[in-house]
Amino acid sequence: QVQLVESGGGLVQAGGSLRLSCAASGGTLSSYAMGWFRQAPGKERQFVAASSWTGAYTHYADSVKGRFTISRDNARNTVYLQMNSLKFEDTAVYYCAAGPTSSYYSGRYTYWGQGTQVTVSS
Repeated sequence: QVQLVESGGGLVQAGGSLRLSCAASGGTLSSYAMGWFRQAPGKERQFVAASSWTGAYTHYADSVKGRFTISRDNARNTVYLQMNSLKFEDTAVYYCAAGPTSSYYSGRYTYWGQGTQVTVSS
């Protein structure tokens, strides 16, 4: 079974950049579709980005399209979320998730990390 650990969060000024990492263990990352989600205080969990297991297909929420990029290095069992031009409204706990191929299309994932805090100052 897969365990996921996010890292790379922190405090950044609006307009700045961060790169989040999600390291997987207990499984082979190349066997899974991967997603990034976020949750701000008092709000529902929100889809951010997804990648098929090959990385050939990606999808982004409209709110982050053109600013965020999901990528994966299956050899290192790691998925990344590069976040540029950060806005105050991007402030949230960011979670990575893994699931079977169908997760890429359904948005429903089997395994979740503990999250990493991203705070964007305005």
